[in-house]
Amino acid sequence: MWDKWTKVIIGILIPLLGTCLGSACVFFLRSKKGDGSDAATDMNPKLKKGLTAFAAGIMVSASFFSLILPALEESKESMGRLAFIPAVIGFLIGMLFLLALDILIPHIHNDKSEEGVKSGLKNTTKMFLAVALHNLPEGMTVGVIFAGWLYGNQSITLMGAVVMSIGIALQNFPEGAIVSMPLHAEGMSKGKTFLYGVLSGVIEPIGAVLTIFFAGIFLPILPYLLAFAAGAMFYVVVEELIPETAKGEHTNVSTVCFAVGFVVMMALDVGLG
Repeated sequence: MWDKWTKVIIGILIPLLGTCLGSACVFFLRSKKGDGSDAATDMNPKLKKGLTAFAAGIMVSASFFSLILPALEESKESMGRLAFIPAVIGFLIGMLFLLALDILIPHIHNDKSEEGVKSGLKNTTKMFLAVALHNLPEGMTVGVIFAGWLYGNQSITLMGAVVMSIGIALQNFPEGAIVSMPLHAEGMSKGKTFLYGVLSGVIEPIGAVLTIFFAGIFLPILPYLLAFAAGAMFYVVVEELIPETAKGEHTNVSTVCFAVGFVVMMALDVGLG
């Protein structure tokens, strides 16, 4: 059992590595002022849209192939044609759960618009909370997949769980960059922005561990949990990522990058999972 837990711990830390590497991109910003000193530089808008769309494509693909399909398969034997019911219920509850967090937690988006209850928090803290809010469903997703393997679910393999972690790590790379670079553009030091980026990803392994714990208690409702994670991820994509990619120009780039992210995750899941 301890050998299994070691594999689980390594697996749930893979997405955090993606966030750390993405956040480290801030150290490669070398824009210069006229006097030769470093200048804070924001991310190129076209690149930012492309990376955001790529992350959205991975999340949608992972939600369908790694979560919704296994939830349907898991319910098929016992419920037959009604196997869609757990998936529908879990998906909607996941959407509502993220909606509640979105309404309650004070956070600020890249366009400076604020959501959540009124608070006296600094803008940098609100930006951090916005990304942490996005990362929570990803941590839950990794957690529920590893929980299925850990507790002996036949429809979920270790390779499938690892592929999910790798997919989330791939989409965390641009997210880490999207957190650290704008903070540096506001005047924060590179070291501090890197730390903020890393901390925004810490919520993922925490969410994964909590999900594994609760999945062990509620293992009979695993299909609901799988669909719940899918609904939470879809909420982030529809509420935050897609609108971000559709603003202003360069929407063609966003569309192409979304498609690339989708097929990359699909290939990983179907080919290796």
